[in-house]
Amino acid sequence: MQSRFIVQKVLELREEGVKLSDIAVLFRSSFFSFDLEIELTKANIPFVKIGGIKFVEAAHIKDILAFMRVLLNPLDLVSWYRILMMHPGIGPKTARKIMAEISEGKVSITKSVESSAESVFASKCLKLLEVMRKLYVKNDSPTDKTQSIVDYYYPLFKDMYDDFNKRSKDIDTLLNITEKYDHLEDFISDMAIEPPIDSISDLDSPDKEDEKLTISTIHSAKGLEWHSVVIMHAIDGFFPSIRSIETAEGLEEERRLMYVASTRAKQNLYITYPMKIFDREMGMTFSKPTRFLNNITPDLAEGYLLED
Repeated sequence: MQSRFIVQKVLELREEGVKLSDIAVLFRSSFFSFDLEIELTKANIPFVKIGGIKFVEAAHIKDILAFMRVLLNPLDLVSWYRILMMHPGIGPKTARKIMAEISEGKVSITKSVESSAESVFASKCLKLLEVMRKLYVKNDSPTDKTQSIVDYYYPLFKDMYDDFNKRSKDIDTLLNITEKYDHLEDFISDMAIEPPIDSISDLDSPDKEDEKLTISTIHSAKGLEWHSVVIMHAIDGFFPSIRSIETAEGLEEERRLMYVASTRAKQNLYITYPMKIFDREMGMTFSKPTRFLNNITPDLAEGYLLED
């Protein structure tokens, strides 16, 4: 709901004549924007991200999406190649042999594993074949399928990425996002949408590149200003972060960061936070707005409560 509200507010500002390039959405940490990126793309709002990689462009997210795409299309050889190359002992040559078996119908996740017993695929990646077969035939929810993929992928993930602990947050976010979907096809469709591309007639437009919304980490926004700014996910424990409140110095640094974010707005400042957040371990929990809003009285700002 937070992301959808922001999208709606951006569209309203655009209707009022504010350029997309004069609007920014700021956040404490890069992964807070992942859900928003999907909603912006679904709404055909072009954006540029400053500070942190776009969600669907992260290598480990692409890895997991490759598994999902194969479940939807067992003959997706591009996705198969990405999956196979994650496995130790499989190089380009072996991967091509396995892909030839797949394209020729000798091996398929739609068939029983026993029918593929003599294949190169089974000799190199029997567990992978078994996992993909089970996921293909089971009518699980997108979240359950994603969780099964993550369980299989995680040992490979730890071997491939030295910073896997940091990247793990992105995988948790991906799992949370899948909770919104009833069908894997819809999820993959939303993850695959590309931002709108200008037509040939727009190529000569001098301000073509300007018409993009900015989404940025607060650290990357220093020195910049916009007509309208949204500070999203302003939840106590996230902004200020739970670690920063352990010391007075840490808390004051977070307060300065909020000051930086707030003063990026020349005309409109919106601060948003969800009243409830979903955690994979704790489930749905209530949240509190950032303590930096405690002294904001009704004469200083309007408050809104959005209901689904």
